[in-house]
Amino acid sequence: MPLLPSTYNPPLLFKNTHFATIYAAVFRKVALVQQRERLQLNDGDFLDIDWSYATEKTSKLIILLHGLEGNAGRPYVKGSAAIFNANGFDACAVNFRSCSGENNKQYRTYNSGETRDLEATLTHIQQLNTYDTIVIKGFSLGGNVALKYAGSSVNMPAEVKAVIGVSVPCFLYGSMLQLHRLNNRIYHNRFKKDLLGKLKQKRLSHPNRITQEDVAAVKTLRDFDEVYTARAFQFKNALEYYEKSSALPYLSSIKIPALLLNAANDSFLSKECYPMEIAKTNPNFYLEIPEYGGHVGFYLPGLYYYNELKAIDFMKKIMLL
Repeated sequence: MPLLPSTYNPPLLFKNTHFATIYAAVFRKVALVQQRERLQLNDGDFLDIDWSYATEKTSKLIILLHGLEGNAGRPYVKGSAAIFNANGFDACAVNFRSCSGENNKQYRTYNSGETRDLEATLTHIQQLNTYDTIVIKGFSLGGNVALKYAGSSVNMPAEVKAVIGVSVPCFLYGSMLQLHRLNNRIYHNRFKKDLLGKLKQKRLSHPNRITQEDVAAVKTLRDFDEVYTARAFQFKNALEYYEKSSALPYLSSIKIPALLLNAANDSFLSKECYPMEIAKTNPNFYLEIPEYGGHVGFYLPGLYYYNELKAIDFMKKIMLL
């Protein structure tokens, strides 16, 4: 019954979900040297992946997947890369399509359940013939991608030994509703602004795929998923996208050690994002629900945050360290 007790007890200010979320996103700084590699994809597009390395040669690697409209340079990604580098892992931080500072070539970018670019990254890493132990860690949207991949892939490389998800909206419809609530308006509007900016770029580069009227129709994040995500990825509508892309239905099928760390006060998550019954029945699926943490927050004083220390503890628990 892998329901894990939590020891996370942050300073008083960080018990507020919004303070924890915003502080970690805006004010945290992580010093880390990353080296960029451009991976050419079979459909003519590209992925930019940012590498950082352990101090000594290693056969262990962590793949890091950022959240909605994030990138590999975000503090939560760099913090995880740094602690895994310090514990003998190289780190490969993936920038999803359009998130590396350069617009991607194809009309489609990324979404919460799109795993093909993760598969392409894994194929590339296998071809390097360097790593025999691979861990995948994803945050928010990237965590949904990671967990869905772990539970749905029929050709997962044997080198992939574990997966970790932090602040994961594993029931996308419920999290969509949460983001449209008044208390999340600041996040909703920021995401919508960034996504609309990219949609306007797509209208210029792919004028046959989207009209000005389509762009003008986007008033909410759900509108964006109706106008762009569903069409670009060939779903009937946004509801089908949420249903088929959520990691939740796949968690019971995960056959490698998997950790989900979702704070009870995460304002982005609906009640379905705390799958306690699955943790009770799937011996590979570990769930921790700290009382505090916000969304990809988990502040602790010092060099590393709680989710990073927890990931290393998990590696020790499953004997990868």
